[in-house]
Amino acid sequence: MISKEDAETLKQLSAEEGLMFISSRFPETAVFSTSLGQEDQVITDIIFRNKLPIKVFTLDTGRLFYEHYELLSQNNSKYRKKTEVYFPDPSDVEKYVNEKGINAFYYSVENRKECCFIRKVKPLNRALEKAEIWITGLRSEQSENRENMPIIEWDEERRLYKYNPLINWNYQQVLVYLQQNNVQELSLHKKGFISVGCQPCTRAIVEGENPRAGRWWWENSQKECGLHSH
Repeated sequence: MISKEDAETLKQLSAEEGLMFISSRFPETAVFSTSLGQEDQVITDIIFRNKLPIKVFTLDTGRLFYEHYELLSQNNSKYRKKTEVYFPDPSDVEKYVNEKGINAFYYSVENRKECCFIRKVKPLNRALEKAEIWITGLRSEQSENRENMPIIEWDEERRLYKYNPLINWNYQQVLVYLQQNNVQELSLHKKGFISVGCQPCTRAIVEGENPRAGRWWWENSQKECGLHSH
């Protein structure tokens, strides 16, 4: 259990100190979901470098960029630790594609959210089944929807705590950490892809655009897939 005092303590700790604190309080039941983005590479490096008892996992939606698989392989080799991979239920994907079409997510927000639910949300829920605390790489400046997220909160729907160690970091801090600690990252980032999701749903952004403007660029929405919705 996280007390009010614990929550206040986490606000004062660095990301590395906070992850150590969490792993000591929730050994073997703390999990980290990585999308292999820059923020997540920071957290992956902290966890693996310090040999923290935190399970690291990722979601393979079946529509990722090749670069995702390349980086995942590099991580496994560098840290000599395996990132667990969760896949969507094949029958869900087959039903969606056969009934609506392979790229049905372009036709409506509802179709897109259903695709995200099948390929991301349901596998995530399976990955979190035995977890007591879920660690994410969210930052408040990424989008309006994340501006007021606390560093730690209770997820009533999933019945676990959600810890966001980088919530108050700015993008420059992320880049500095990656450089100073020689952390490998997706080669796509150097091509204008800052927030990277599935290949057909992500485009590069131009200077001055919000980092998540390249996600589901054809629609007006909160630019979320449902993983972090309340």
